[in-house]
Amino acid sequence: MSLAPSPLLELQTVSLRIEGKLILDQIQLSLHANEIITVVGPNGGGKTSLIKLALGLIRPSEGKVQRRKGLRVGYMPQRLMVDNSVPITVERFLQLAGGRRAPIADTLARVKASAVRHAPLQSISGGEWQRVLLARALLRKPDLLVLDEPAQGVDLQGQQEMYHLLGAIRSETGCGIFLVSHDLHLVMASSDRVVCLNQHICCSGAAHAVARHPEFLALFQNSSAEDIGIYTHHHDHQHD
Repeated sequence: MSLAPSPLLELQTVSLRIEGKLILDQIQLSLHANEIITVVGPNGGGKTSLIKLALGLIRPSEGKVQRRKGLRVGYMPQRLMVDNSVPITVERFLQLAGGRRAPIADTLARVKASAVRHAPLQSISGGEWQRVLLARALLRKPDLLVLDEPAQGVDLQGQQEMYHLLGAIRSETGCGIFLVSHDLHLVMASSDRVVCLNQHICCSGAAHAVARHPEFLALFQNSSAEDIGIYTHHHDHQHD
């Protein structure tokens, strides 16, 4: 009998306190290759801290964060400040992130941003900037993509295109995707799991099930199940 593959990332009964304040409480979460997990929750619910724990930027007060040995992580931040007084092209920006010219061209093509390769960063649109940040994360050839609000500041069509792209990247590479959002209408219906976080994990499961969970509805009283899952990715691969 074959054993199930070990998770890329596992949070084992993790709690976090900062200056005596409880930020995260008894988090149990694992993410495998070829799996998409979307985390939703209110502002102040601990989503940013959860990302920092996953990336190893902070250590838990209790519990353990286990990462697969040799795990390569690509991180797409919610925002990245670039000095507008410094002229720099998209290609040079990606070179500074460790990319070489051939991979940069291929990766920009993959995220449908080839047109801005030689453009100054200051001149590209919000949607193009998000794609450049995604390219930056993909240059690491990651086993795990960690994305913080990847469609922030992008119109509805751009959001749907971004999520379609992420689904395609997962299908092609088999990487795990850990996606964080605070807006319900950004939740991917194709996520293998949606996790509702408010210091603790209120509920988790398929998007349609979470959207009907009493704790979820208590947090988002003005929302309904129909608010979730604007994009559905049809795929034929299987997940353990």
